[in-house]
Amino acid sequence: MADSDFPGWHGTTIVGVKKNNEVVIAGDGQVSLGQTVIKGTARKVRRLSPGGHDVVAGFAGSTADAFTLLERLEAKLEATPGQLQRASVELAKDWRTDKYLQKLEAMLIVTDGQNLLVITGAGDVLEPEHEVAAIGSGGNFALAAARAMMDTEKDAETIARDAMAIASDICVYTNGRLTVEKVPA
Repeated sequence: MADSDFPGWHGTTIVGVKKNNEVVIAGDGQVSLGQTVIKGTARKVRRLSPGGHDVVAGFAGSTADAFTLLERLEAKLEATPGQLQRASVELAKDWRTDKYLQKLEAMLIVTDGQNLLVITGAGDVLEPEHEVAAIGSGGNFALAAARAMMDTEKDAETIARDAMAIASDICVYTNGRLTVEKVPA
């Protein structure tokens, strides 16, 4: 089977919301291969604690690739304790220039409570506008929904959960089985 014939892995919506005194990252649990749901309970949001500093990361894309990136991010965080932005830039530089890492197909949303960042394989470390970030197949749906709720009385966790519910109603590659992690801002 040629690569172009392979149906490809789809799935995942990850949203990060920073509001008031907390930052929340939420992710769904669905992994699909073509039109088939392979797993509905994947855990795509993880808590990292290198050097005692709490960092939460959510990933979209290939699971093995994402775990490789999370391990690299943890190593960068151990080398630069408490400096998520610097560690993220160092990871993005490696990802962009290392021939092995360039082939990885994943994206990350990370937070330490102060920073909310999107890290891409193009070498980008992005600080989202409006304190909301989203990635994955349903990312645009979750992003639009979360941004629409930011001026309401809802807290960050409620916004993230509601945005994910909307994304899961629209995107066939996203389900409602959430993993939610929060960090104080």
